[in-house]
Amino acid sequence: MSIQAYKNQQDWDILGASPLELVRVLYRGAIQSVRLARTSVANGQIRERSKAITKACTIVQELTICLDKEAGGEVASSLAELYVYIHRRLVDANIEQSDPPLAECERLLSTLLEAWNQIDDRAPETLSGEPLRLSA
Repeated sequence: MSIQAYKNQQDWDILGASPLELVRVLYRGAIQSVRLARTSVANGQIRERSKAITKACTIVQELTICLDKEAGGEVASSLAELYVYIHRRLVDANIEQSDPPLAECERLLSTLLEAWNQIDDRAPETLSGEPLRLSA
């Protein structure tokens, strides 16, 4: 498959995705960027590290913006605080040029993705039985 055909398929996958799947795509992108940043730190690639961390920060900011704090209540507020923490650790990693903050961010994002993967896209309900409202 050519690169252009792959990009076109990727575009269609995103355009046809549910809000829940879009959140998962953002998490996967953030994790991939953090992993690239970790590799770049290990290899002393300053520009690549900075670019990857900037991309991860942008994705975390997008996840923050997408939170519906009114509908999400305490869960959305807790996620917002966690996203602020992750963003701060990413900035720390870029300033310090060190792996430990990146490793922590990767673990946190991976754990959050696992939780989002547990949500059934076909039956979006919370434990209280109320509909789960996601905005992506």
